[in-house]
Amino acid sequence: MNMQAMLKQAQALQKDMLKAKEEIDNTEFVGESSFVKVVMMGDKSLKSVSISADTLDKDDIEALQDMLVVAVSGANKKIDQETEKKMGKFGNIPGLF
Repeated sequence: MNMQAMLKQAQALQKDMLKAKEEIDNTEFVGESSFVKVVMMGDKSLKSVSISADTLDKDDIEALQDMLVVAVSGANKKIDQETEKKMGKFGNIPGLF
């Protein structure tokens, strides 16, 4: 394989990788725990937090904090799974994303 063909192949791979990453970044992921729901984007930015207030007493602030941690962690796990699913085919290229 000549150098020009290898370069062309690398550029095509890079384009495919960037497209997959963009798809992930623009996808919403939902994490839920009891009365807490969070929506995060694929770039791991937090889009929204929803709390079912009818099940929450004022004394439950500590529990609410724990539920938020669980919900955000759940959304992050889904993002990581989707990233691995879409980006895994490109192999592990350190420092790329």
